[in-house]
Amino acid sequence: MYRNKAGYADPTAGEALGQLMKEYRQQQKKRRADKNRKKVYVASRYAGDVKTNTQAAIRYCRFVIKNGLMPIASHLLYPQILDDNKPADRELGLAFGLALLGLCDEVWVFGPVSRGMAAEIEEAKRLNKPLRCFKEVGV
Repeated sequence: MYRNKAGYADPTAGEALGQLMKEYRQQQKKRRADKNRKKVYVASRYAGDVKTNTQAAIRYCRFVIKNGLMPIASHLLYPQILDDNKPADRELGLAFGLALLGLCDEVWVFGPVSRGMAAEIEEAKRLNKPLRCFKEVGV
């Protein structure tokens, strides 16, 4: 039984505080669940028609999120920082991507396989990561 400052029983306040604590615990549980989602490495084309391929990669990431997982798409990150047209930068971006792949629980491959994607698939197999292949996904 909840007691107020003066020491008197206060069931109304006790019930309100109990409800607040219940909501707080549910929020904390959800935050922990969001932080601990399985990570999925998204492998899809980037080079070539960069605009179309970027839009497709974003769709694929949304698909991963809809499935309750956390997408990791290095090809949406590193080309923003490195120059994909410079071979040294491209290789560095690919190496960073493979490092991120190692931290993921699964690898999902979308669409036709490019040279960069083939290296990601090879790395996933080497690391015994579960692979899922999709032809095309619309969200």
